[in-house]
Amino acid sequence: MVKYKTREEVELIKEGAQILGKAHGEVAKMISPGVKTIELDIRAEEFIRDHGGVPSFKNFNGFPASLCISLNENVVHGFPGEYELREGDIISVDCGVYYKGFHSDSAYTYPVGQVSDEVEQLLKVTKESLYKGIEKALYGNRIGDLAYAIQDYVEDFGYGIVRELVGHGLGRDLHESPEVPNYGKRGKGPLLKEGLVIAIEPMINLGSRNVVQEADGWTIRTADRKPSAHFEHTVAIFREGTEVLTTHKYIEENFKF
Repeated sequence: MVKYKTREEVELIKEGAQILGKAHGEVAKMISPGVKTIELDIRAEEFIRDHGGVPSFKNFNGFPASLCISLNENVVHGFPGEYELREGDIISVDCGVYYKGFHSDSAYTYPVGQVSDEVEQLLKVTKESLYKGIEKALYGNRIGDLAYAIQDYVEDFGYGIVRELVGHGLGRDLHESPEVPNYGKRGKGPLLKEGLVIAIEPMINLGSRNVVQEADGWTIRTADRKPSAHFEHTVAIFREGTEVLTTHKYIEENFKF
């Protein structure tokens, strides 16, 4: 069942999303060769808790960390650890904040130092596809309209769109209905109504769309081991327009590619 939010509830999500955005900004300052991924996780959790929030992901269904950190061919749900970032890596940082009873969720994929032109284009196109989806996430449209917009844009570049993992509704629960795929048909799927809050999150592969799960039971990687990119925003649907509740502002003040 879809749980629609009041204006007051959306404002609480937006408050938490500001903490989330600033936590991402703290992580962005640290992205460089030689940094251990566990250091990013420690900083994010410290910042979130210092500002009255709780990391949404930590202990969610047993997940051990505050950040999902997915490197190179890993798509999502990777663990932070002792790995030291290297020149030419890409790193997806996915984070959620629980604040005043509500969750917010966003993700960003960074190049570490210089990356190849084809990988830089993958990051650019995946990020652009997120905004293509948001443009169609309008009151009265359907999930399929935004999903098609992402798919249509990305497939022009020959990239693979992960099918097994999708965006989602969120609010009092981290994952709520409806599912928000990154592929679909215009005019199909659930109707976008007043008060719907969803996370839109393209997960796009340089090669094939096929993925596998690693032995840790969490990490999802590309089957062909080619790089994958992931960007995400939480948005709210209103009659007069759609509002992006999360922000990449604090990332992009500190990190440009």
